[in-house]
Amino acid sequence: MVRPPILGGNERVGVFATRSPFRPNNLGLSSVRIVKIEWEGSRGPIIKVKGADLMDGTPIFDIKPYVTYADCHEGARSGFVDSHDWKRLQVIIPEELGHLFSPKELETLKEVLSWDPRPQTQIHQDKVFGMPYGEYDIRFRVQEDTLTVIEVV
Repeated sequence: MVRPPILGGNERVGVFATRSPFRPNNLGLSSVRIVKIEWEGSRGPIIKVKGADLMDGTPIFDIKPYVTYADCHEGARSGFVDSHDWKRLQVIIPEELGHLFSPKELETLKEVLSWDPRPQTQIHQDKVFGMPYGEYDIRFRVQEDTLTVIEVV
């Protein structure tokens, strides 16, 4: 059983009913689109995917074909997630910290932070939270509807 953030972190549901990364086998499941396959000598194929809910560099252990009768997304619903609103945050990254990232990395970081990565059971106005991003630890504080990055370590 896990406590999904979308339910406020207080309601328990079965792990396989969620997209929780805390699974008995530590493997997640995503439906992705293969964009490109490149061969890199002895490393073998590099498969570029789109639509994955994972960080760059996360290994993909298995790929299955998309089968329309089993994997169809048409008219898909999100179960209990559909009945809860997820409010996005305004994200402020000071220029002196933003320059550490490429424009694409900065855009992605802002997108991730806008979804409020705090544990939903620990939402405190004055608490400083941290989140790994690439080689950095992003430290931030949330006040009202605004997330402000205060340090990049």
